[in-house]
Amino acid sequence: MHITYCSYARHAGEMLDIFNDAILNTTALYEYEPRTMAVMEQWFESKRQGDYPVIGAFDEDGRLMGFASFGKFREQPAFQFTVEHSIYVSGDYRGKGVAMELMKTLIVLASRQGYRSLIGAIDLENIASLRLHQKFGFEEVGIIKSAGYKFERWLDLAFYQLALDL
Repeated sequence: MHITYCSYARHAGEMLDIFNDAILNTTALYEYEPRTMAVMEQWFESKRQGDYPVIGAFDEDGRLMGFASFGKFREQPAFQFTVEHSIYVSGDYRGKGVAMELMKTLIVLASRQGYRSLIGAIDLENIASLRLHQKFGFEEVGIIKSAGYKFERWLDLAFYQLALDL
């Protein structure tokens, strides 16, 4: 497995497949409709404009196993040193350490860019993600009960925070 930067031209299609699987089959994303390539283009452009990395984990054959990024936490300028991250792993590669490698890299990149805090917003049903964050020293800092509604049920959203050493 190797971690490298992703680009719209080379990786958006594979990333779109991973996003849409998460939208349609999990509570990792509180969205109902699959994304389109136009949405992916806008997503990549917002990452570029904000100087936010988009990284991917690739297998020995060059297949995208998962990807990660971070971006603006809130709009107000006082939040400029806090970013919210996300990690998505293809169903074929879950439980194989892909998310661990992506998280390690995100933490390093966020620290290098001078951020003080990394935030994860995680559905409480996503036990694997909760455990991943705990392994890296993230602390639970709050839960919003019934934050979303998907799959005919209410979903609770936990916020996990990692204070970055600068």
